[in-house]
Amino acid sequence: MLGGLGGYIIYIALLMIIPIWAQSKVKNTYNKYSKKATSSQMTGAQVARKILDDNGLYNISIEETKGMLSDHYDPRKKVVRLSTGNFHGQSMASSAVAAHEVGHAIQDAEEYAFLRFRSALVPVASFGSNISFFLILAGIFLQMSNLLLFGIIFMSAAVLFQLVTLPVEFDASSRAMTQLVSTGVIRNNEERETKKVLNAAAMTYVAAALVAVAELVRFILIYFAGNND
Repeated sequence: MLGGLGGYIIYIALLMIIPIWAQSKVKNTYNKYSKKATSSQMTGAQVARKILDDNGLYNISIEETKGMLSDHYDPRKKVVRLSTGNFHGQSMASSAVAAHEVGHAIQDAEEYAFLRFRSALVPVASFGSNISFFLILAGIFLQMSNLLLFGIIFMSAAVLFQLVTLPVEFDASSRAMTQLVSTGVIRNNEERETKKVLNAAAMTYVAAALVAVAELVRFILIYFAGNND
């Protein structure tokens, strides 16, 4: 058995390494496949527009946004925003990212249950993530178990948001692959490379969920250990 301090150091190191590894994987995969053009040579913006139109989503607009991999779908304004590189790029990476964000637009149009649930969680998850650590740290240092418990409850809402995000993102990627193939944006020999981009991006959400769950479990154990003293 590892000593208490040694085990804690390893635990903290893992919490830091997992997200860094996931981000590095995304960046490296994206950089690699942003240099490989699709056979269709469509830009990300063109890919997004084609998939949207093929699904009857003519009301969804596409905008260019600043930043690298700042791509997202805004369900409130019904806009797919693509970072400059993906908006103008003709690569496998650009097509994959554009199709993924359109996947969220399709989820929104179909009222995908997990997307609706995640949207409903946003206010409480945001509040929970902001206040939970203050309550938890105060509860630990002041030895107030009730304060610690409230912090854990608020943190649970933020963790639940992370967990619900997983099916939302995996489903969007699945929709993206289906649409890219059915619309002819990519061909059979390009599917494997495109999947690598989508899978790498998904790992960031998996890593975030793992870290969030690990932190929650740690504080739950601290709570029960304190009550058993």
